[in-house]
Amino acid sequence: MSEAFERKRVVITGIGTVTSYGDGVETFWKSLLAGKSGIDTVKSFDVTDYPSKVGSECLHFNAGQYMDPKEARRNDRYTQFAVAASRLALKDAGLEDTSKLDADRFGVLIGSGIGGMITIQTQSRRLYEGGPRKVSPFMIPSLIANIASGVVAIEVGARGPNFGIVSACASGTHSIGEAFQMLRDGESDLMLAGGSEAAITELGYAGFCSMKAMSTSYNDNPCTASRPFDKGRDGFIMGEGSGVLVMETLEHAQARGATIYCEIAGYSATCDAYHITSPDPEGKALGAAMRNVVKEAGIEASDVSYINAHGTSTPYNDKFETGAIKKALGESADKIPVSSTKSMTGHLLGAAGGIESAVCALSIRDGKIPPTINYNDPDPDCDLDYVPNTMREADVNVAICNNLGFGGHNATLLFKKL
Repeated sequence: MSEAFERKRVVITGIGTVTSYGDGVETFWKSLLAGKSGIDTVKSFDVTDYPSKVGSECLHFNAGQYMDPKEARRNDRYTQFAVAASRLALKDAGLEDTSKLDADRFGVLIGSGIGGMITIQTQSRRLYEGGPRKVSPFMIPSLIANIASGVVAIEVGARGPNFGIVSACASGTHSIGEAFQMLRDGESDLMLAGGSEAAITELGYAGFCSMKAMSTSYNDNPCTASRPFDKGRDGFIMGEGSGVLVMETLEHAQARGATIYCEIAGYSATCDAYHITSPDPEGKALGAAMRNVVKEAGIEASDVSYINAHGTSTPYNDKFETGAIKKALGESADKIPVSSTKSMTGHLLGAAGGIESAVCALSIRDGKIPPTINYNDPDPDCDLDYVPNTMREADVNVAICNNLGFGGHNATLLFKKL
């Protein structure tokens, strides 16, 4: 972009979440601050033969509250979640009537790590049990991982930038970051951005169980199964849902008198180039991403008030992320509160960045840091301030969100008080 173009400031004005706690940002936030676990025994299918039996499910969800029931049936659950979170975010931003917006300057970027897993599973059964004529004509548009952005755009009349990002568990964070860059560079005025995932199915669980990635030691006490940075951690807990932000240029938000949560001031995307599933033990690329966002925001490491860690509760991730934080932020790392809200929500895969970016914005707004629950037995390899078990009040001026994905993808965002 030419030097003649002035980069714009970008803010968050609306938040929409669909999680195991229910729909809506305030229910989500109050549950996190209370240290409430949304994890339980999986109920949407029989888990008798599965090594891991726990998850964070949206059992309450009713797509018909957010879109025409006929249209809902034509779309995968992950798209339904995205529409719901988008409508909730617009309502939170005071933009329920989107007809008043400039549609050509209104975009949507909603990522998903997997896309229509339920559709894949259901239509595969139809094929093998009844033959090719039993496969739905809606199968392909329902399962592809870009379709959530497309359907949301149709629902809300957004004709601006629109695509889907697939980078495993970094998808939502990358989507928010790319939307930030479009707004900053003047390509749009307003964006819906985040992630959505609905992979709690027999097939999804079987795949992750076969990788030995999920926790199996706490099936009898599900709410204790996700324990990031704790010595007893043994794998992640799968969650489902969606997190979507309304992002605007500062001038657009101010012109309409919007309530602003915070500013987005930094974004970095890097790759480990190390292993298809394991993070780099040295955390070089993740550390670089954190240094990049601090530099872009024009602050010092000592200015960071809070880090919402990727913190998946797997032995490798938590150890290596701890090391990356230390390398990136130096002596300041020991003084910065870090928490993993996955201890309560489980891991929403491609939607993780959406709900965890929301956590950063809410922490800045309210001066409260949610805890890492189930942190009972410190691991010598994980020795930062993980805000154990109880919410902490603090003046949060700058917050960082990290998310990592299979393939070595790293995405980091920096938020700051306006």
